[in-house]
Amino acid sequence: MAGGLPRRLAAPLGTAAAAAAAFALVGAVDPGEPGHYPVCPLLHLTGIYCPACGGLRSAHAVAHGDLAAALHANALAVAGYAAFAAFCALWLLRAALGRRTSGPRPAAVHWWALGGLLLAFTVVRNLPFGAGLIPLGAGPTP
Repeated sequence: MAGGLPRRLAAPLGTAAAAAAAFALVGAVDPGEPGHYPVCPLLHLTGIYCPACGGLRSAHAVAHGDLAAALHANALAVAGYAAFAAFCALWLLRAALGRRTSGPRPAAVHWWALGGLLLAFTVVRNLPFGAGLIPLGAGPTP
C-alpha cells in the first residue's frame, strides 16, 4: 500500500475522531431534556417507536459509561456502536500494518438480514410484550 504511516492512518483516525466528537456532544447535551434535539417524526405523528428511537439517549448513556441505561434506551443502537467501534479498530490496525483497508462489502443477503432485524426490532418494541425495549422518558410529544 502506497503512502507513509501518517497518510495511511489519516482516514481511520479522522473517522474515530469524528465519532468521538459526536459522542462527546451527545454526552454533554442530554437528549432526555426537551428542546435540544428534534423529535422523532414517526413517534411524534403516530406514536410508533422506530428502530432509532432512544438512540441518542443510548449514546448519552454510553458516553457516561452507563451500559445498562444504554441497553435499555436502545439495545440495537448499542450493538451498532460496538460494531462500528470494532470496524474502526480493525481499519486502524490494518492501516498501521500497511495492509489493504477496503471496507466490508456486504452481499444483498446481508442487507436483507439487516432490514429484517430492524423490522423485527421495530415490531417487537411496539407490542405490549416488547415494552422493555421502549426507551425511558420517550413518548409522543403534544
